[in-house]
Amino acid sequence: MTLARSTASRFARIALGHLTREYPNHPDHVVAGPEHLRSPRDLHPIFFGSFDWHSCVHGYWLLATLLRLRPDMPEAPAIAALFDDSFTARKVAGETAYLDRPESRTFERPYGWAWSLMLQAELLRHERPWASIHAPLAAAFARRLEDFLPQADYPIRSGSHANTAFALILASEYADMTADPALRELLLNRALVWYGQDAACQAWEPSGDDFLSPALIEAEAMRRLLPRESFELWFPRFLPDLGRKQPATLFTPARVSDRTDGKIAHLDGLNLSRAWCWRTLAGAMSEADPAKPHAINAAVNHLAAAIPHISGDYMGEHWLATFALLAMENG
Repeated sequence: MTLARSTASRFARIALGHLTREYPNHPDHVVAGPEHLRSPRDLHPIFFGSFDWHSCVHGYWLLATLLRLRPDMPEAPAIAALFDDSFTARKVAGETAYLDRPESRTFERPYGWAWSLMLQAELLRHERPWASIHAPLAAAFARRLEDFLPQADYPIRSGSHANTAFALILASEYADMTADPALRELLLNRALVWYGQDAACQAWEPSGDDFLSPALIEAEAMRRLLPRESFELWFPRFLPDLGRKQPATLFTPARVSDRTDGKIAHLDGLNLSRAWCWRTLAGAMSEADPAKPHAINAAVNHLAAAIPHISGDYMGEHWLATFALLAMENG
């Protein structure tokens, strides 16, 4: 699953083709009066493209990560120029001001919040001013997350944007990169409250528009947040029959019947996010674990099912390359 330079270039070209494409657009925007009827670019000076706000944010994460991993690829100058134009104090202030609207309290919660933090974590790895300029927006979302988590008595276990385990995963990357032990402790405590007693997961998935595996994303969140010895006790209780390839659905790539349907196209993302989780979970298994070869094979099979389809129709093209990169490189 090594990222070849040609693959990096392919992913970069896809993202460069949609990050500044304003339409079609699916805004998460509460209209409280006629003065709020504004264009995506007017509402969001940076993240106005890629069909929706969160896909635009993680499209920038994709490009920033590709630029770090393959700085010699032909698209590198275009990426740097885009970032120099996008990450200015004025534009970040415009994005942050949007959050001050009373109607924006739940804007992009928790998926977009977490991707903003993930983007900031990646920008911090670059010797450019982008991270310091973007920092106020990421800090605003971090504060929102810190306020929200203690109030969230219950997890959200869906296989799409509302999934709380996925938000914990991305936020943990930000907590680590910013050396914020208080935030990491908050993420761990919430994971234990939400998932600590889970056992014998049935894995009733996929649903018809999943792009996250509720079972495997939860396991990956616990792998990220728990001390290793605690995870080694929790994981076999949560999925006790992996050595027998059960639940079988987790080992079988989802079928995608219509890639022009934006919801059904989510299932390509499910295959990619499962590949990512299977790869990282396999890395946490001992060599003697009978589930390890099954996990490795499942990662390969899920990636192979989805990687040919990350472009071709805009319903998938505006976001799937991000999840392909997660599956191939991010652990």
